[in-house]
This record gives sequence, structure tokens and C-alpha cells, in this order.
Amino acid sequence: MNSSSPQQTPAKRPEFGLIIVGDEILSGKRADKHLPKFIELLAERGLSLDWADYVGDSPERITQTLQRAFDSGAVVFSCGGIGATPDDHTRQCAARALDVALALHPEAEALIRQRMQDLAIEQGVPYEPEREDNKHRLNMGVFPVGAKIIPNPYNKIPGFSCQGKGAGAVHFVPGFPVMAWPMMAWVLDTHYAQWFQRGAWVEKSVIVFGAMESTLTPLMEDIESRHGGVKVFSLPSVDHPQYGRHIELGVKGHPDAVESAYLDLKKGLATFEAQLGAELVRN
Repeated sequence: MNSSSPQQTPAKRPEFGLIIVGDEILSGKRADKHLPKFIELLAERGLSLDWADYVGDSPERITQTLQRAFDSGAVVFSCGGIGATPDDHTRQCAARALDVALALHPEAEALIRQRMQDLAIEQGVPYEPEREDNKHRLNMGVFPVGAKIIPNPYNKIPGFSCQGKGAGAVHFVPGFPVMAWPMMAWVLDTHYAQWFQRGAWVEKSVIVFGAMESTLTPLMEDIESRHGGVKVFSLPSVDHPQYGRHIELGVKGHPDAVESAYLDLKKGLATFEAQLGAELVRN
């Protein structure tokens, strides 16, 4: 009888998702900066974004969006709506999505009280914990029961994380980039370092002139079918400032797999009457 343990298949990395909350984004009053920054934070760690959702300040829509996120098993970051003003609904919607109560988190309370004391010292006034505005500030530490805090290096007011299904979770951070971005980086480095793949991803492409995507599709399908784990992409443009009308055609994935797939892509392109331009490499 073989007493050795069965070989375990390495766990597949979770998907990474992003939720942006706020009417000001949908109305155009503010431009979203979180999406490109989060893509950058992931890429620095050899990861990539799988999906993103934008939702306004509607409690019903926020709750539905969070329910999908919790059910997805993905690692999700939610930016915005965790303050304590009437248009901030994210904390309450997270509790509804999880079907749990809200409660003042003891660590969050301590951090918020410390922040209030710091402000009193900065302003040269006595700290009055029972003052109505100070009591109201504690609402920013009212999280779904079971939440864990995310430290905020900017002003101590924490975000929070709630566990979803399996390895997934939703991590809630403020809408202010100066706070949100270091908090997102902290979550990635603290909880998901086992999925980092620095140097394990590369993208190689070539600028193609005088070809149609429909003509190139069979070649793209052939490359993906013969090179497992490699993704083929096509990015057409009609008014690029440098290349004008063109298609950026390329492959992305592990460097070893990408090299052979890209060579086959170039060989395949040789059969088309298309002019090739610059070759691009991103990692």
C-alpha cells in the first residue's frame, strides 16, 4: 500500500475585481483614477484585473453589486461611499449583502478616537469625546459584524474587509486616492503575496497596417489553440496620433510561452499582404 500523500494540484489564483461607487463618477463631476491605479498596483505584483463595476449612490444597486462580488469568490476592492454622510451607503449595503448586522468595530473606534485627539491638539482645543460631531465621526467605524480593519496611513480612519465565499473577499477603502491607494497596496501585500508572479508575464505585439480584424481572426484562433495559456489580442485604431489606422496584434502570457507563440504569429502574418510596423514589449 502506498502511504505517500496524493499530489495536490496547485490552487488557481482568484480573480481580482474592482467596484467604484459614487454619483460623481457617473455624472462626470469627477474622473475615476482608481481603475488605472489599481491595474498598475496589480501589474507591479504580476497580477491583472479581471473585471470592474461602476455604480452610483443607489443603495439597491450597491447592495446588488456587492452581493455579486461576495458570491463570485473573487478578491474585490470597493472604492468610495464608506464615510458617514447621508450619501454614503456602502457600509450599510455591505451588511445587507452579507445579511449581518452593523456594529462599531472596537479597533476602528480606537483609531477614530485617536484621530479626533490628534485634531484637537493640532487645532489647540480640548478633546471633547461627547461632543455631537465627535460622536457622529464614530459612525465611520460602524462595519458589518465580522469585518476586519484596513489601516489608513493618511488619517487613521480605517477601511474594512469582509469575507466572501471561498478565498474571496471584498475590501472597502475610501474614495480619496491619497488614502485608498496605499490601503489597496497594503491589502495586496499582506493577504495575497502568495499569488504574486513578478516577472512571470509578458506581452509582445506588432503594429499591422492594411489588414482587417475579420481577416486576421483565423490566425488568432490558430495561435491560441496551439499555444495553451497564451492569450491573443487585437486592438484596432483609426486615428492613432503616431500610427494612424492600424491594428496592434499580439500575444500575452508567461514569457516562455509568449516567445514561441509570437514567432508563430509573425510567421502567420507573413501570408497576409499587410505591412508590419513597430514591435512592442510590455511586462
